[in-house]
Amino acid sequence: MPTTPLTLRLDPDLKSELEREAKNLDRTPSFLAAKAIEAYLAAKAEKNEAIKAAMAKADEGAFISSNAMHEWMDSWGTDEESTAPKPDLFL
Repeated sequence: MPTTPLTLRLDPDLKSELEREAKNLDRTPSFLAAKAIEAYLAAKAEKNEAIKAAMAKADEGAFISSNAMHEWMDSWGTDEESTAPKPDLFL
């Protein structure tokens, strides 16, 4: 796949660390920077999708009260651990 040049300004210490890691991996600093940017953008897209899904779920208007959630969490690690609560607040 063809690539396009990009100029980037980095703190000298960060640049040195990038160059050191690139040398350790027998890769170029540009390769590592591109992979880091790809990973960042993929994580950001995944987060945005999770937010959209959560917003759509919230729009359904069914929620779990903090009391129910705290009771469930308080049971964690005990002999009487309860199952996850079901929605008990409806808008």
